[in-house]
Amino acid sequence: MMIETPAKDCALCPRLVAYRIANQAQYPTFFNGPVPSFGPISARFLVVGMAPGVKGANRTGRPFTGDHAGILLFETLIKYGFATGTYRAEPDDGVELLDTRIINAARCVPPQNKLETAEINACNRFLAAELAGLQRVRVILSLGVDSHKGVLKALDLRASRFPFGHGRFHQLSDGRVLANSYHVSRYNTNTRRFTTEMFEDVIGKIKAALG
Repeated sequence: MMIETPAKDCALCPRLVAYRIANQAQYPTFFNGPVPSFGPISARFLVVGMAPGVKGANRTGRPFTGDHAGILLFETLIKYGFATGTYRAEPDDGVELLDTRIINAARCVPPQNKLETAEINACNRFLAAELAGLQRVRVILSLGVDSHKGVLKALDLRASRFPFGHGRFHQLSDGRVLANSYHVSRYNTNTRRFTTEMFEDVIGKIKAALG
């Protein structure tokens, strides 16, 4: 099944295009484009982040690969059997996702790691296409409140009905579950607002739910 994805030279967001061009000049070996999803389309578990990091997925071309956030995410997925291999922060490290797929709600890296509302909205159609195309997905995990809002928008659901909260599991009318977790960012873990144990608790519950 083909799922609509942005073109490598996607021009929907002028500010992000300008930033991409600047990065192409400064970092010519980087991926520097809309980062594709990672993992099988037959997955029952979908992890949704917000946007690539400039020296993370924007460099490597694989979601959550290359910056601090990927360490906690991939090591936890491996621990709970959602992935195999050894995460080494490179797209050729051999990590393979099992029954799991990872996507960012916005595909292009934004300046100062901050997206504008119009940019989130412009990219939402690709998230909607992903959610519609992944017909076996049973649990969607949103990492952070912005990702949560993006998923709800893509599913045409009211945010007021499904308030974000770390560790919350929302039952959706189509039978799927939308789970919430704080983002696996360096800031959240360094400030101890978010711990490895807190993330493992969420992933463990998802593992149990999927059987």
